[in-house]
Amino acid sequence: MAYRGTVKGGVVVLPSDAKLPDGTAVEIIPEELGPEDDPFVAAVLKVAKPRPHWPKDYARNLDHYLYGVPKQP
Repeated sequence: MAYRGTVKGGVVVLPSDAKLPDGTAVEIIPEELGPEDDPFVAAVLKVAKPRPHWPKDYARNLDHYLYGVPKQP
């Protein structure tokens, strides 16, 4: 029989109907979270938008565009 649980504080919490005797060996296989399942990734994807009007070297030369520091090559 398979049970589905969650990790809270580093401990796997199983549903209340899971009756396993002490000392039972178990195997934990984490499920892969997709972007649609991860709330952080979902929030970032809401605000992450292409900025075609920004210069191509904006990230490398941020100080130049903000403060006038000479551009990096």
